[in-house]
Amino acid sequence: MAAPKRSFSKRSSRLAGLGSRLAAGVGALGLLAVMPAAVQAQSQTNPQTKPQIEGAVQRAARSGQLVLTGFADVPPLMMTGPQGQPSGYGILVAERIAAELSQVVGRPVSVRFAPTGDPASLVSSITSGKADLACGLPFSWELEMQVDFSLPIGLSGVRLLAPAGRFDGSPAAMAGRRIGVVRQSLGETELRGMQPKATPVGFDSLKAAVAAMQAGTVDGVIGDTIVLAGLVRQQGLPGLALSPAFPYEAYAVSCVLAENDSAFRNVVNLAIARLLQGYLDGQPDTVTAVNRWLGPASAVGLPESAIRASFEAVLLGVETIRPVLEGQAASTGR
Repeated sequence: MAAPKRSFSKRSSRLAGLGSRLAAGVGALGLLAVMPAAVQAQSQTNPQTKPQIEGAVQRAARSGQLVLTGFADVPPLMMTGPQGQPSGYGILVAERIAAELSQVVGRPVSVRFAPTGDPASLVSSITSGKADLACGLPFSWELEMQVDFSLPIGLSGVRLLAPAGRFDGSPAAMAGRRIGVVRQSLGETELRGMQPKATPVGFDSLKAAVAAMQAGTVDGVIGDTIVLAGLVRQQGLPGLALSPAFPYEAYAVSCVLAENDSAFRNVVNLAIARLLQGYLDGQPDTVTAVNRWLGPASAVGLPESAIRASFEAVLLGVETIRPVLEGQAASTGR
């Protein structure tokens, strides 16, 4: 029997207004763009990676843990509480992946967060198998030579934070100004490329760069939209504005995992797709969980329309996930 034709009318109608909403979504839904070029260059200086004898699925089956690494103070992606307990959107993604893993291995799997302050060790912990996952990294071809990227967990963009009215968002306005950047980050690369007459001032973190701007050492800070917005809200800093309305550079951010671990990558991608689709479908637990970190009442206060536009853009290239009703076989027809 020929497979029934699939109807794309619903998706087509949803795409009709996606362009304009996506512009707002990319401008607002940034996550983490602080991966230094030094880390990306590791693929050139150390191209040989140790083969993974035991994959992440096997490790989870043996240990009951999914080891997540990353930076500990990049709100709302990752934060640690007074007792060191992790929270944030990255933790939510990892917990959904752990839940998917639990179904695969037939035992409970919990997330163990192993924070790092050193970007180079973040990548080496993944390639060596000491950690299974890191979430919130922008794609680069250099990094792709060492690790595999998952389906994106959101869209990101580089923008400028400064006192309101100081800049108009154009590259020309930054000529002759001292601009704070994370050393060897995407923000620094973008600044040098679009305005060579600006003076980049390097810092170890966006938090340190924002503190310097508040002290008058630099005129503005260029970096990831959502991290900058999260720092402003977290510290209650008044009179600051992000510009331009659309980022200087937009990109997707994903989780990274060891190369050639296809079994684990399949689980990761399925968990991410379920999370994003659940938000778009209005599943109450998923909407509440995502909105806690990104939504209107969160520290960054993104409108749901911006989050939806971002998630819709990510899911354009994959099949829509729908639950299989009890007693109904899943269709394989195309």
